[in-house]
Amino acid sequence: MKLSRQFIRANNDLCDFGHHVNAPYLRRAFILDFVPQVAEITICGLGFYELTVNGVNVTKGPLAPYINNVNDICYYDHYNILPYLHQGENVIGVLLGNGFRNPFGGFVWDFHLGDHRGPVCLALALEAKNAEKAICIECDEQFLTHPSPILFDDIRMGCHYDARQELAGWELPGFDASDWTPALPCEAPRGISRPCNTDPIVVTQELAPVSVNYYDELAFAHTNNSPEADPLPETVRPCVHVVDFGINSAGVTRLHIRNAKPGQKIVIRHAEYFAGGNFDVKTTVFDGTPERKELYYEYGQTDVYYCRGGDEVFTPKFKYDGFRYAYVEGVEPNQWQDDTLTMLVMNSDLTKRADFQSSDARLNKLQLLTQRSDLANFYYFSTDCPHREKNGWTGDASLSAEQMLLNFTAARSLKEWLANIRMAQREDGALPGIVPTGGWGFAWGNGPAWDAVSVNLPYQIYRFEGDTEVIFDNAPMIDRYLHYAETKRNENGLVAYGLGDWLDPFRHERGNIASPLLFTDSAQIYDISKKAAFLFDRVGMTAQRDYAAWLADEMRASIRAHLLDHETVTMAGDCQTSQAMALSMGIFDEDELPAARQKLLDIIHRDGDITACGVQGMRYIFHALADMGEMDLAYQLLVCEKRTCYGHWLANGAESLWESFADAKSKYLDSRNHHFLGDISSFFIQEIAGIRPNPQLTSPDDFEIRPILPSTLDHASAHYDSRHGRLSCSWQRADGKVIFNICVPAGLSGSFIFDGKIIPLTTGTHHFEF
Repeated sequence: MKLSRQFIRANNDLCDFGHHVNAPYLRRAFILDFVPQVAEITICGLGFYELTVNGVNVTKGPLAPYINNVNDICYYDHYNILPYLHQGENVIGVLLGNGFRNPFGGFVWDFHLGDHRGPVCLALALEAKNAEKAICIECDEQFLTHPSPILFDDIRMGCHYDARQELAGWELPGFDASDWTPALPCEAPRGISRPCNTDPIVVTQELAPVSVNYYDELAFAHTNNSPEADPLPETVRPCVHVVDFGINSAGVTRLHIRNAKPGQKIVIRHAEYFAGGNFDVKTTVFDGTPERKELYYEYGQTDVYYCRGGDEVFTPKFKYDGFRYAYVEGVEPNQWQDDTLTMLVMNSDLTKRADFQSSDARLNKLQLLTQRSDLANFYYFSTDCPHREKNGWTGDASLSAEQMLLNFTAARSLKEWLANIRMAQREDGALPGIVPTGGWGFAWGNGPAWDAVSVNLPYQIYRFEGDTEVIFDNAPMIDRYLHYAETKRNENGLVAYGLGDWLDPFRHERGNIASPLLFTDSAQIYDISKKAAFLFDRVGMTAQRDYAAWLADEMRASIRAHLLDHETVTMAGDCQTSQAMALSMGIFDEDELPAARQKLLDIIHRDGDITACGVQGMRYIFHALADMGEMDLAYQLLVCEKRTCYGHWLANGAESLWESFADAKSKYLDSRNHHFLGDISSFFIQEIAGIRPNPQLTSPDDFEIRPILPSTLDHASAHYDSRHGRLSCSWQRADGKVIFNICVPAGLSGSFIFDGKIIPLTTGTHHFEF
């Protein structure tokens, strides 16, 4: 099917904060004088589109076709429209939103300055045919356009809608479009044409409020999320309902207003924090210059609806929010009913394929919160947070690659995102910290721990899916990056050019990050090179394999020569992150392991038996402790309620994973919906329950069941849905024994490893007692 490059636009106007521009309707009527046997459309609507055929919305989901830089890739969706056509007049209708064609709301990351920015535009190709006749339609001046009731839209900043401007039947045959204007031809964006092979975004839940409270007036708090930022004055707003949906997730709210007055204005703000009687957006907006801050406070995650009068339903388009609470202005108390506001939870259409349960409700809650934050931050790809940023931070995805692919069928979507990472790579091999980007993220926000996404995603996709295509597709990017990294080595062969152990919980008290950047960056390049050598070897790319292996050996030798205290077997920084990373990555020699492990224990006890790591250290420390046989200590660090531990979140009512281990009672808080500290789910499933898919990277049909049991747990269970069916393991303590039940589907091959025994497992159910 043709991917047309014939683009049209409604006008040359660019929507912006100071110049609101209605989202355009485009319609094309045509006569069909035969019965087609095939009828298809390919469509590229930039930034976002909604497609109707004779009034039927056939769009794959919200925010179609994709979220990306259109000067890299123009994405096309394909639809079979045969069921919706008939002989006589037919109408194709399209509504266009700004999306990433005009991402002015992303000014913090310079999206408003990118040369990809332009008026929203449309290309499509319609083909209907039978054995005797055919009709082909592309975009031209026969498409007519008119402003829609959407006055303003931005993925971060919300949707404004005036129902008084609705045009009933505009997408149907027989509509009088005599006052509509012909569309204008438009130069195609520079991006290559590419079918969109990814999981669509869907509504997965509809949630009613768990509570609604009305206030005659309520303070709208402008608390900063950092002590350095200048405050804005608090504002007090009248006639406010505060709606609590009970969970912190992502999506939109649907408004159903009855007995509305014509012109009645309703404002709906979304946030994840409500405390002290104030609606507070400190975790969902950005501080910075007063101008930036004011824009976030006025527009951020805010919908505005003007009623036409009567019984009305409004669902915003071309945006989404991260929130638990909604703050609704303008609905009178006698208008509020049980279904006035509904939360529509949205995310990419991923299937959950793993889970974990145990006798400790705290671990179960952390597993639930990990999966919730994974999904709330998956809109075609992994984002950092679903509210203030919505950015594809590469480091976040790299840290979560294993647990994300273990928990969900995310490979298809992540492979598509990798195509955008490849397009964003500079000629010299450098990678940006966010993808998509308009050029931001090369001077700051990247570096080895973030750039590792280029290897960790293909590596984990290969592990879980056995997919060699992902290696071939990304091999040139990986190879180019390794050569780039080599140029960054100093006279000692080490590197330090990126972000370090981000969000070290004691960085403010200490005045620095405990693990030196020279160590974390160099260790990451070692790990990247080692994994790259493995991937190249799997597809027979021997020259690239040999270079990657050489660089890995060089980096390990340099780290050991200049950053390791051989006398005390302590890695530079004398901290949890450095020691745990070095243990997990294989930087210590075999004969050094006993002392290196003891040193990690000494550091943890010195620190007060709490975790004291940033995001890089947290990715490794629990696995390192499990490998050392210190599962009880790992368990205690997990559930501890001191501020740098996950138990602190739970004790303070967390309903998603938080961004950092800041004191929950501090007035300066980071986001409360991030996934990059979610590797604990991998720890639960692979270490405590013991299900380890493809542990030797030989085949996705291989597995081990190798549980490590915390002494304080009575039982635990997990499952993993392989391509051959469900693999499950449960264990429980009873009468002085540990009882295991394991179920293996046909097609898998593996072993049960426990108490020094290795037992081959065949298809079926197995029962063991120890």
